[in-house]
Amino acid sequence: MSKYDSDEYINSLLNDEYDSDFDSDSLSKNAGDSKVDDEFQKEFRAVFDDTAEVENKNKEEFEIVNPDGTASGVYDWIRCVIFAVVIVVFCLTFFVRIVEVDGTSMMDTLSNKDKVIVTDLFYTPHNDDIIVISHAQDYSKPIIKRVIATEGQTVKLDFKNEKIYVDGLELSEPYIKGTTFSGIGSIDDIEKVVTPIDTGDSVISFIVPDSELFVMGDNRGVSMDSRNPKIGLIDVKNVIGKAQVVAFPFNHFGYLYD
Repeated sequence: MSKYDSDEYINSLLNDEYDSDFDSDSLSKNAGDSKVDDEFQKEFRAVFDDTAEVENKNKEEFEIVNPDGTASGVYDWIRCVIFAVVIVVFCLTFFVRIVEVDGTSMMDTLSNKDKVIVTDLFYTPHNDDIIVISHAQDYSKPIIKRVIATEGQTVKLDFKNEKIYVDGLELSEPYIKGTTFSGIGSIDDIEKVVTPIDTGDSVISFIVPDSELFVMGDNRGVSMDSRNPKIGLIDVKNVIGKAQVVAFPFNHFGYLYD
């Protein structure tokens, strides 16, 4: 190969492959010199090493940030779990509670050891609501009873005929176990709880005072409720909330109202 041909060949390689990164004029003048090969190899190796170093660095950075997606996935999963727990705790603290029924005074509506979901957000007691009460007049434990009458309503208890009237209307109580009073309570007991407006033969009438409730259990034969001076009328401030659903056991699961 002639010197001219050698110069052209080297220049074509440099221009096409390496985009003039080398001094082609200097190389062409010394194409016959062995130093050309050395300089070419050094230049080529330097460029190759720089390129490889950049590629390795990029790859390393990529692997450090997210090697296979596992770390990121675990972090997202943990964050979701923590968020869910916070929401549940918040709801259980401010919106709903789960209480356990202790005793048989609300049978057959509620059984002993039933787990009941209770709500209290912006709650105002109404007739026929099943409510959880923190404590009563002379009874320090929580109790669960049904609202018979609210403040301002007139109640008439007819012990002889086993009937209850609220504002002149006889209550229909398909939920009770036994009879309306089942032999529990008397005019003497009620007079210790309320101020009568009328009394007669086994009959007493009274008005429920402001901010108070008259409550009874569904199992009238065993229920200690507003008929008993130890329970008496319930201050609405002592109402924890309204029982909504039996959550457990599952064979009792269901909404408490028709």
